[in-house]
Amino acid sequence: MGTTGPVTPEAPFEPSKPPVIEGFSPSVYSTPESFKEKFLRKTRENPMVPIGCLGTAAALTYGLYCFHRGQSQRSQFMMRTRIAAQGFTVAAILLGLAASAMKSRP
Repeated sequence: MGTTGPVTPEAPFEPSKPPVIEGFSPSVYSTPESFKEKFLRKTRENPMVPIGCLGTAAALTYGLYCFHRGQSQRSQFMMRTRIAAQGFTVAAILLGLAASAMKSRP
């Protein structure tokens, strides 16, 4: 068995500072965004996601209203519509992720 040379201790971990990773910057944007600015930017990048969310919420709301009024056929239809709107939203998210991944490739 070979002996190794003297071990030099590494710098202690400092939890108050983020680790430095070569080639990685933690923030792409130089100034922090407000919620409204980030929401508008994300909506411009992928406008189908908010449309799908609104469709899901509308179908759920109207379906619950119909359920409350005793219109079971209409309520069932709206719950199925809600599922379709949720599927549309998930597909929009996945397509948006794929598009942004393709755009970031050199």
